[in-house]
Amino acid sequence: MIGFYNISVILTYAGVISATFGMSAAFHGNFKIAMLCLMLSGFTDMYDGTVAKMIERTPDEKKFGIEIDSLCDLVCFGVYPVVIGYCFGMDQWYSKIIYMMYILGAVIRLAYFNVTEEQRQGVTTERRKHYQGLPVTSVALILPIVYQLRRFFFDVFPYIYVGAILIIALLFVIDFKVFKPGKKCMLGFVIAGAIVAIKMFCF
Repeated sequence: MIGFYNISVILTYAGVISATFGMSAAFHGNFKIAMLCLMLSGFTDMYDGTVAKMIERTPDEKKFGIEIDSLCDLVCFGVYPVVIGYCFGMDQWYSKIIYMMYILGAVIRLAYFNVTEEQRQGVTTERRKHYQGLPVTSVALILPIVYQLRRFFFDVFPYIYVGAILIIALLFVIDFKVFKPGKKCMLGFVIAGAIVAIKMFCF
């Protein structure tokens, strides 16, 4: 088979599988499962890079890892949230414009990151300390948190969701620094995600 299948790439693949299952859940109106799958995709993306640094990879495997990570991010955190929006019934003309802005912002953000990261790695081996603009993968936690508002504002929540999508789309491409989380902060995100998931299903 073509492609590479080391453990870090398999984690990335698992994220896409989770997103695909989540889209199916959203189509059937099971938005809690859809949000859980979004968080699972974020979890796999959070740790595939960490795992990649722990294993030996050929130059081709490294390049493939970078490319497949961005392609999968576009599906999981670009297309997937838009699918959820459509499943909420938000298919008005203005919603469609916002979805276009969101996906375009995600595409630009991912491509720009790949170019600047390749340039950065060409001159230094130091760990990146900041991102420029909001990372696309951050929606894996932001949107499930926003989803908690649905229990309080059920009737208008679809509009709240699309409004959040618009704000996120702008933050993808606005040039500002975002702190890159370390291991402790990543663990904090995992704990926060677990709390959100528990609240979503138990309360």
